[in-house]
Amino acid sequence: MPNKMKIHNKRTFAFVIVFFAVVSLACSMLTPSTPVPVAPAVTLVVATVEPAPVQLPAVNVTGSEEQALSSLYALVNPSVVNFTLYTVGTDNTVLPTSQASGFVYDGEGHIVTNAHVVQGVQQIDITFSDGSIRAAQTVGQDPHSDLAVVHVEDMPANVKPLPLGSMQGLSVGQTVVAIGNPFGFAGTLTRGIISGLGRTIPAQTLFSIPQSIQTDASINPGNSGGPLLNLQGQVIGINDMIETNNGNSANSGVGFAIPVSVIEKVIPVLIDKGKYDWSWLGVRGGDLDLGLIKAMNLPVDKGAYLWQITAGGPAEAAGLKGASQTADYEGRPVDVGGDVVTAIDGNQVESFDDLLVYIALQTSPGQEVTLTIVRDGKFQDVKVTLAPRPDQVE
Repeated sequence: MPNKMKIHNKRTFAFVIVFFAVVSLACSMLTPSTPVPVAPAVTLVVATVEPAPVQLPAVNVTGSEEQALSSLYALVNPSVVNFTLYTVGTDNTVLPTSQASGFVYDGEGHIVTNAHVVQGVQQIDITFSDGSIRAAQTVGQDPHSDLAVVHVEDMPANVKPLPLGSMQGLSVGQTVVAIGNPFGFAGTLTRGIISGLGRTIPAQTLFSIPQSIQTDASINPGNSGGPLLNLQGQVIGINDMIETNNGNSANSGVGFAIPVSVIEKVIPVLIDKGKYDWSWLGVRGGDLDLGLIKAMNLPVDKGAYLWQITAGGPAEAAGLKGASQTADYEGRPVDVGGDVVTAIDGNQVESFDDLLVYIALQTSPGQEVTLTIVRDGKFQDVKVTLAPRPDQVE
């Protein structure tokens, strides 16, 4: 499995949302010279379709931060697992090739991690904090959200699933903690803050992951699939990738976690069906800027601009229009003529990301949605029946 560290540079949003970017995925390679014990490989542990509420002892957050972090670590670390991933070598031998992290999701033996961790692996071993090792099997994976679930037949005694938190109440500046297996150092805790919310990051496909959480908590190779937690010990994200420069795979203070809003939507379905179907609108686009507003004489200054309609997609079937010509605005070319989406099902759309988030988290394939658009300076409603995301887009 290659060390999939990517560099997050310039973004182009789409509903085939394409990212012209490279971001480092936080799994790591195992090499013969690695001076640390081999830890089990990353795999997403997922919950049952209707998991029972998890009740963990309360973390002491009334004392010092040091006391809070110590209490949280003692409570949570037994539920965070290390992964060792094995692939077939050139001589047909099965060799350990990478390591990562995950966490126990329910009492049925499901563990959550990243999809990029389990892709193409031959065997998965999971090591718990007490040193016990279990073989795991992949239950399901979703490259669109970079989430996966693995299963072990029996877990060590007294290992509890981690409860999921909520996106509500999260704020920039809030203290968060990552626990995982960076560089093979099992049970590592790093502390930081939420540096940004509502980020859109690349998935393993041409689509993207909405509402992702940016953090400066140190995330490095081996952290993939481990939990990002609040000080109550609740999972608010799954550590996924880091911003890197010039191919350097070490943390530079900008890491990203898949948000709990996506986790709670995808994981139960992966456990139940092994696969998750996302809705697809079939457009590429971006936010409005001053050039578009002036060149198209728009009556709005916020919205999702549709600059390309995917052939054969739901948007084309509904008659939505993309950019059709180029105009000049103060010496620079502007692609004009596309529809501007200002609302979906009555919910205001101020950016292309708003459209992405609603389609991804509030709809299902086959559902009809109503888009309010601006075309030729006039508002109108267009009904669109969403389709499942295709494996490939022309």
